[in-house]
Amino acid sequence: MARALSFWGWGYADKFPGRAQRLALGGRLRLGLGIRSGLPRRPPRLDQIELRTPRIEVPSQLADFCTTRKEARIRHTYGRAYRDIVRGFRGDFGSAPDMVALPRKEEQVQAVLEWADQHGVAVVPFGGGTSVVGGVESDGAGFRGVVSLDLKGLDQVLEVDPISRAARIQAGATGPVLEAQLAIDGFTLRHFPQSFEFSTLGGWLATRAGGHFATVYTHIDDFVESIRMIAPNGLIESRRLPASGAGPSPDRLALGSEGALGVITEAWMRVLPRPRYRAKASVRFKDFERAVEAVRAIAQSGLNPANCRLLDAHEARLNQVVTDGSSVLILGFESADLELKDRLEQALAIALELDGQCPEGPVHRGPQDEVGSAGAAGAWRSAFFDGPYLQSSLVSLGVMADTFETACTWDRFPALHEALTQRIGEVLRRVCGAGFLSCRFTHVYPDGPAPYYTFLAPAKWGGELQQWAEIKAVASNTLQEHGATITHHHAVGRIHRPWYEQQAPAPFLDVLKAAKKSLDPNGILNPGALIPESAGGRPGPTG
Repeated sequence: MARALSFWGWGYADKFPGRAQRLALGGRLRLGLGIRSGLPRRPPRLDQIELRTPRIEVPSQLADFCTTRKEARIRHTYGRAYRDIVRGFRGDFGSAPDMVALPRKEEQVQAVLEWADQHGVAVVPFGGGTSVVGGVESDGAGFRGVVSLDLKGLDQVLEVDPISRAARIQAGATGPVLEAQLAIDGFTLRHFPQSFEFSTLGGWLATRAGGHFATVYTHIDDFVESIRMIAPNGLIESRRLPASGAGPSPDRLALGSEGALGVITEAWMRVLPRPRYRAKASVRFKDFERAVEAVRAIAQSGLNPANCRLLDAHEARLNQVVTDGSSVLILGFESADLELKDRLEQALAIALELDGQCPEGPVHRGPQDEVGSAGAAGAWRSAFFDGPYLQSSLVSLGVMADTFETACTWDRFPALHEALTQRIGEVLRRVCGAGFLSCRFTHVYPDGPAPYYTFLAPAKWGGELQQWAEIKAVASNTLQEHGATITHHHAVGRIHRPWYEQQAPAPFLDVLKAAKKSLDPNGILNPGALIPESAGGRPGPTG
């Protein structure tokens, strides 16, 4: 029997802790971080949720794979942003789609788009439903209704080319599903975002997701050989090539398009032999600035570690990696063919020269060794994948818990970090009475880091979203002011769109709107996400 997913929170329903465990969590927050929580509230039940009557009926030609069932509509209402989980926990599913399409082949995707375009119905592509930027939610204003187009029925590795090391994979395959199929031929995609268990290849491509590698291969873009995407006005399929200088890349039109230009159905992806050699180490720093200096030196060294994640003292404490006030740099190297001792030792030498300490020593593993997760690096890995579950528990305790991420050049980071620390601290105290802000680097480049911030604060029941919106605006305005990007790998969606429109050059936005008008002339695809709704038509009811 399939393990049930939560309809309102993150991941598997059975991982939501009981009342006693959440009470204990609240105690740890108070003692460890000085944040007071409320008493645990009960999560909603499915049978308690009320939905409006669907505005559309399932047409006969789509009846084999479409539904208006209440549970299906509830489960396709939101992504998993803080504001989504808050509304879900309250039992508010007022923006539920009217119909859910569950195609099992590409022709059915095309049929949904043709019907919706003809009848003035909005279509929102849906992968794993893990969006944290409002990427899968639409109230359908100006349309006859909304269809959530769930691609998870298209989940096969269709073809593997072992000579060129590439695989043709359908867009609905989740991380575990595609990895299990690739493993049969000894390959891996090696793309492990925090949402890996539940997100899909199509979602990764549509949002330009960040994955496992902290350097070089940081985004899903780096693994794309070609993409196949269906738009209301036709099919876009790029030629499978290792590289090309023939004009702007058609793949770039699909990457980051967030379902607003077309529906990605499959892609040829570059795959890798499964790693057999691993080397890792954890380095502690008493001074965060020295740790940043060490990370920059390693990022610019050409060593290209697979993992080069820096946790400030607050982040290390929050994830129970270390609690002595140190910042922690987690280093890791991987290879299918080569031992890695020399590269790890060179990276460690850089870190130790800048006052780092490596009390646990380096760990090397080869093909004959069990892959373990000991020490600080193992603690971080466990906390990384379990982190989103913590957010659901905190919402039930009346604690606001959210993140924002960005990227900037190294020369701008000190001023950006100082401004964020000061301004977010001030707004947390003013709006919530207290608060906690931590920082980690998820990815690093020779010319700059990708810092990722987490904030926690007491929330007012019923007023959480207003509190959150004020904090989010301060963070986003600060990023804009300091020349940082509004997002490094979480996409634009609806939440980030006002700041994306400030970041992107105005002529480029005009080109994007023109592409939308050409590919989706009636504007039915994911209206309001990424591109202003005025870029496409807003059809009213038709016969």
